[in-house]
Amino acid sequence: MKYLAFFKQSWTMSWRARGLLALAVLMNAGCASLISSATSGFTDSLGQSILDNPDLEMVRDGAPSFLLLMDGLLASNPDSVNLLMQSSRLNSAYAAAFVIDPVRVQLLQDKAFDQAQRAICLSMKNACELRTRKYADYETWLAARREKDVPKLFLLGSAWAGWIQANSEDFAAIAELGRVKTLMQRLAELDETYDYGGPQLYLGVFETLLPPGMGGRPEVGREHFERAIEISNGEYLMTKVMFASQYARLVFDRELHDQLLEQVLAADASVPGLTLINTVAQLQATELLDTADAYF
Repeated sequence: MKYLAFFKQSWTMSWRARGLLALAVLMNAGCASLISSATSGFTDSLGQSILDNPDLEMVRDGAPSFLLLMDGLLASNPDSVNLLMQSSRLNSAYAAAFVIDPVRVQLLQDKAFDQAQRAICLSMKNACELRTRKYADYETWLAARREKDVPKLFLLGSAWAGWIQANSEDFAAIAELGRVKTLMQRLAELDETYDYGGPQLYLGVFETLLPPGMGGRPEVGREHFERAIEISNGEYLMTKVMFASQYARLVFDRELHDQLLEQVLAADASVPGLTLINTVAQLQATELLDTADAYF
């Protein structure tokens, strides 16, 4: 029970941050690209304006409209891989970022994970039932993936991680984390730069969910965080926030913790494509610094 309690606390801290990131990214890569075939350049401009909008509340209030839009479009096109992928992104990100009720979170993450699995099954060779096939066969399948598969596999891994977090009281769900980690390791081999170093960031989180005595590998996690920061040239501020909250707090390194968060607060959040998530990162950095004395 001690293992489970620690896992749930660390996991929740990590994936709410990731959810906010995903929400920012999907508004551009998800819904905007979906409707672009009908409205051309308008949605490209709309997506970019959302990513560059520092008003988190406005984005939060607008997200349910996209959820309803996706449901309606999928009702008419249930086997559309593109629609399934965009809906999965939106449902998972919205649940992680803004929904508090655990029952609603679970429903949304279940939906997102199911949609991601269906999209992969419909669009990639021999990609159905990845959760249940023998682990050796799963590893063999991943080894055969190529760089062109990265976007779809990253979507699957993100939705899978969100589903595990939402079902973190279930040991069977937690047991699937190993498959997600293996997936992200393969993505890091194929294209570690995807999503501003997303595969490296996920791996950093995975290695710092637990202390060394319970199976965690914080120093390995640190290497992943540092690599993710390098990939984004330090402009993706959420990576530093998670480095501080996951690694520095885990190993009780107050100096590193404060240094990282002060760098986040001193940085210019206005980076094309990252303004929204960088604004969120600065808010979280402030909260972490405000609670540092009590933690350390």
